[in-house]
Amino acid sequence: MIKRELYMNRIRPFIGGELIKVMTGIRRSGKSVMLELIKEELAEAGVAPSQMISINFEDMRYSHLQTATALHDEIIKRAEGIEGKAYLFFDEIQEVEGWEKCVNSLRVALDCDIYITGSNAKLLSGELATYIGGRYVEFVIYPFSFAEFLELYHTIAPSDSIQQCFQKYLLVGGMPYLANLRYEEEPSRQYLTDLFNSVQLKDIVKRNKIRDIDLLERIIAYMTANVGTVFSASSLAKFFKNEQRTVAAETILNYVRYCCDAYLFYQVKRQDLQGKQILASNEKYYIADHGIREAVFGGNMKDINLILENIVYMELLRRGYV
Repeated sequence: MIKRELYMNRIRPFIGGELIKVMTGIRRSGKSVMLELIKEELAEAGVAPSQMISINFEDMRYSHLQTATALHDEIIKRAEGIEGKAYLFFDEIQEVEGWEKCVNSLRVALDCDIYITGSNAKLLSGELATYIGGRYVEFVIYPFSFAEFLELYHTIAPSDSIQQCFQKYLLVGGMPYLANLRYEEEPSRQYLTDLFNSVQLKDIVKRNKIRDIDLLERIIAYMTANVGTVFSASSLAKFFKNEQRTVAAETILNYVRYCCDAYLFYQVKRQDLQGKQILASNEKYYIADHGIREAVFGGNMKDINLILENIVYMELLRRGYV
């Protein structure tokens, strides 16, 4: 487990404060590890393990706590035996119905420090703005940069040159768990494919109640094959029409937005438009992890310039330049 100082440097000033710390990002990008790193820092600062309450809502053992009332009652009960400040860690909080009401109530009722993670951008929209608006700070956690990848990969292949390491990074990308698979080709491809399917099913299809899954899959395939190129929903709608399939451009844009909400893609709007041109859908999209692209669709080495552009853009995002 690497320290991921890029993120810890941003989070550290808020540790122990009253603002709710929210970590978002694509599934398996390392949000749970960030919670563990924060716990380590708290322990080093003298916080007792008994002061920390951690719940991962993807764990079936906590399925009975997936309502606001049940979770609230459980935390209040556990906090009664804690001396001093309570530190609350909620992983994948979006699985809890009405969670924002619970978290806001705990913030008011307890002397506590709250950390939550989620895999959907809608986590911080809608009712949340009403309940805890202005009382949280958000950190987006991205897959490994090449520097982070290199730190782990060199423990597995210490004799490989930087060029060899980068070649591996171009193919497998930066999802943290791949280090546990020693970056072996077939296990890595299987893991990334399963991850992609999980994001598509749980965070896009299920969350947004999508019925036309075939259309979604076609749009994702198109976006993935054309990362970094100008995307036009109207052009894609015309293509479907030529295939005797009527699809509104608005529907395509909705599906694209759902993909961005799940952090599978990141949108880059054009900066050179004026007047009504601003209303046109001519953005670019980059995939969160190019390793997923290679595992599911292939072609990273063939489309090397697109992949390098994708890597550069994601690095700019990590550093907060865009």
